[in-house]
Amino acid sequence: MGKGFFQVPPAYNEPVKSYAPGSPERESVLKQYRAYYQGNKDIPMTINGKDVRTGKTRTMSPPHDHQHPVGQYHLASVKEVESAISAALEARKSWAALPWEQRAAVFLKAADLIAGPYRARINAATMLAQSKTIHQAEIDAACELIDFLRFNVEFMAGIYKDQPESAEGIWNRIEYRPLEGFIYAITPFNFTAIAGNLPASAALMGNTVVWKPSDHQIFSAQVIVEVFREAGVPDGVINTVFGDPVMITNTILDHPDFSGLHFTGSTDVFRALWKQIGTNIGRYKTYPRIVGETGGKDFIIAHPSAKPEQVATAITRGAFELQGQKCSAASRVYLPKSTADAVLDRVKKDIASFNKPGSPEDMSNFITAVIHEGSFDKLASYIDRAKADKDAEIIAGGGYDKSKGYFIEPTVILTTNPHYVTMETELFGPVVTVYIYEDSDWEATLKLVDQTSEYALTGAVLATDRYAISQATEALQDCAGNFYINDKPTGAVVGQQPFGGARASGTNDKAGSAQNLLRWVSPRLIKETFVTPEDYRYPFLG
Repeated sequence: MGKGFFQVPPAYNEPVKSYAPGSPERESVLKQYRAYYQGNKDIPMTINGKDVRTGKTRTMSPPHDHQHPVGQYHLASVKEVESAISAALEARKSWAALPWEQRAAVFLKAADLIAGPYRARINAATMLAQSKTIHQAEIDAACELIDFLRFNVEFMAGIYKDQPESAEGIWNRIEYRPLEGFIYAITPFNFTAIAGNLPASAALMGNTVVWKPSDHQIFSAQVIVEVFREAGVPDGVINTVFGDPVMITNTILDHPDFSGLHFTGSTDVFRALWKQIGTNIGRYKTYPRIVGETGGKDFIIAHPSAKPEQVATAITRGAFELQGQKCSAASRVYLPKSTADAVLDRVKKDIASFNKPGSPEDMSNFITAVIHEGSFDKLASYIDRAKADKDAEIIAGGGYDKSKGYFIEPTVILTTNPHYVTMETELFGPVVTVYIYEDSDWEATLKLVDQTSEYALTGAVLATDRYAISQATEALQDCAGNFYINDKPTGAVVGQQPFGGARASGTNDKAGSAQNLLRWVSPRLIKETFVTPEDYRYPFLG
């Protein structure tokens, strides 16, 4: 047991490196990228600290070069999933009892490992496996994951310090116990930081985890596993399983010790998981915590007072960074008629200045590939539909080619129908749809923005008129958990902008904040009376 009230190192946001030509970090990451590209990585599952290989494998290839194999990963059967659950439950006995400062030290070390010797590895793996440019890899796989680890420790210390008042003769105290059982973490392909944070945040609070990364993120997930192992995460605390998501999920959700779901992914999958947990509720020892961040149909609305070049930059960055594969990406835009031409002319010039989509190894590329063929085919079908529909036209981009990589050109659709299909459907790609409104319809358009989508993740208003900004902030309060004024609707920073949304976008438990960590503890109030009564009679009895 710790003997002191320990003050954790102050958390700070990891500085973003530039990767400018000639910089040492640029040379380092390119060297690592080429080593991974030319290699053949064999990725096992990690169960109870051991590498587990089943011999049943699946090939990994970069989305921007899908005929080039870079390795394979091993697939679980029910046996491996059950072993992971058993390992997590056994490890919980020691991990939950470990003094909190010891858990904190493990994840603070993990942060420093990523900031130092693992930085090129985790960035290069993310570039290769998820087709991220070096800038997108740096702000995600390195900086955001480091930030999650550091700030979560600070948040944990703050939670533990939050204690009740005590009256004369008694001492009230709260201990923040980990949940009874084990946590199931399901993570997405698009953010390496999310993949690391979902199991790590629950584990930091004393829980043990079975973690299923996306099939399309396993290459960089393995670097996270290596970091956690070197940082000193004990055997069985975080266990990885790969393979059939239905089989893995059924095995886990059927177990009576399942106590929580930490999820980022699609809305449909999350709803199905919630329903399955509800159906199984009678078999669990405790009510499971369900935390999920899902989709978005994120908006930008520009007021007539907004500067066209600022609106255009918000669209270009918000819609096309990471090929639009952010749940926060701008995908529907509302422009006033008076400035729409100026905004769209600038957006078209921006797109024309991009190189054709290509490999992230070429650091002059702003756009690379979408994640897989299914995503490519979906996006191509919506682009073809826009080319044929009378109430839509493509004013920029519209090309696609999957012969070498899953390349979709940045595409702008202009529609006369505010409820056109691509104004309402989450596409998850470099496609943005624009609707032009009459300047006099500003208030009506705010209502339209609020009522158009089932999602409520992110949104942005651009204006110089302060009354308009105030009006939009009030009118749009329910349709964005993260609301941006005069900025793009992406790029939340840990410790500064806690991230999450409501409606169909999730449970809004704000990753990157203490609110999220509170979901992974079960508080116990302890009241101690120093002089215990010995007579039941109260004074009113006389």
